[in-house]
Amino acid sequence: MNMQHTLSVLVENKPGVLTRVTSLFARRGFNIDSLAVGVTEDPTLSRITIVVGGEDTSLEQVAKQLHKLINVIKIQDLDPHEMVDRELVLFKVNAPADRRHEIIEIANVFRAKIVDVGRNTLTIEATGADDKLAAMEDLLRTYGIKELARTGKIALSRGLREGA
Repeated sequence: MNMQHTLSVLVENKPGVLTRVTSLFARRGFNIDSLAVGVTEDPTLSRITIVVGGEDTSLEQVAKQLHKLINVIKIQDLDPHEMVDRELVLFKVNAPADRRHEIIEIANVFRAKIVDVGRNTLTIEATGADDKLAAMEDLLRTYGIKELARTGKIALSRGLREGA
């Protein structure tokens, strides 16, 4: 079945590891939809969050090959119902003085922050799930988005529920 997968790959925090991991996806013909990397609570380890679409069986093969890479410690294909995921987006929006209050209200509804005020623009920082950010983007498009930058999805599996 062809679907989107969110992979959490724990790796040693060493030069070249990201290149080896992403090259494996490229060689197998996978397009990475989102990629985020950062150091974990242990400075010797990094977590790579990869969002990729593809056949389950093909992705299993890639996961097996990833396990063979010397610097890969753990791979999880996160269940969408058992994970917490977020993304950060910065929107630079056209904001003439007479329309600023409307844009600020949109930011407030989405619990976003105004992080920069220019003469004719507002820069807004928003975090959340993809559907929330897409809804915000749709509303801001009517004002004119001058620039947009996204971090890519980060995700962790949910903690065990008490009594489970």
